[in-house]
Amino acid sequence: MKSNLFFSITISIFACLSIAYGQQQASSCPLHKEHQEQKNTAQQHEHRDHKRPTNPQSGATHDAHLDGVNARGDRAMGFSHQKTTHHFHLTPEGGLIDVTANDTEDTASRDQIRSHLAEIARLFSQGDFEKPMITHDRTPPGVPAMVRLKSQIDYLYEETERGGRVRISTRNREALDAIHEFLRFQITDHQTGDSLEVK
Repeated sequence: MKSNLFFSITISIFACLSIAYGQQQASSCPLHKEHQEQKNTAQQHEHRDHKRPTNPQSGATHDAHLDGVNARGDRAMGFSHQKTTHHFHLTPEGGLIDVTANDTEDTASRDQIRSHLAEIARLFSQGDFEKPMITHDRTPPGVPAMVRLKSQIDYLYEETERGGRVRISTRNREALDAIHEFLRFQITDHQTGDSLEVK
């Protein structure tokens, strides 16, 4: 009876020592260490990815960028983005910049829009894109080519009932691509919701 008890205790101690030794050997094994490091790294990446927004332009960063564009634009244009609506359209000949006052009775905004767009047509035809550069805090895509090919591009200002528009046209293929690039950027950065396709 005593010998059986002694045998059972001996087996239990041996089993415990084997498990402890195995764990110690595994932790010191280079392959085990490499596997554990890869597992830890994967968990860290997963944790970081979980916190990272899926869209780099979403959330607070995106809101701050748009707020900056709007604030700088209000100063450069001379009227409030909250009282007016911008639209940008791509056409086979070039495109349109269209701005209207939201309120039909807001003649002050309407007149400010007209003054601004008449000036924009004149400045753009001279290769002067300082106002959009101030608004967006960068040189918009397409501008370098539009400046270089300014003699190949026509800017026609037109009054509308609640504001005005600038009709942009060209017969030069490179200039046309630059105009479309410029207008697509405006649509995206101002979040106007206009189509990015040529209509």
